[in-house]
Amino acid sequence: KHFFGEGAAPLNYDNIPTAVFTQPSIGTVGLSEDQAREQGYKLKIFKSEFAPMKYSFKEQKEKSFMKLVVDAKTDIVLGAHMVGPEAGEIIQGIGIAVNMGATKAQFDQTIGIHPTTAEEFVTMRTAEPE
Repeated sequence: KHFFGEGAAPLNYDNIPTAVFTQPSIGTVGLSEDQAREQGYKLKIFKSEFAPMKYSFKEQKEKSFMKLVVDAKTDIVLGAHMVGPEAGEIIQGIGIAVNMGATKAQFDQTIGIHPTTAEEFVTMRTAEPE
């Protein structure tokens, strides 16, 4: 299927990055943990919850939550989810990696931009216990 006109590369409608611009904002791409389990995947789940550095000197601290859903067999990142500042902007970039079939190892091999919230997606090293 093509979005506009003829001749353009077909779009992938499986992993559409989505954002909800609330306070805090929400961003998601790919499968949720529940969806992946329903499809029979054995999973590794990586989570992070923290207050971004840019809020470290303010009285009110806005927290961020991030989650990667990874196929334990192939190491492919099946989904990425975030609640926190700039979630839509961050998930847009992560959506490219998810659509390309990036592995968790490839995320880990990426040097994060410090200090940013987005770098957390490439520094999560320990999976949640099953």
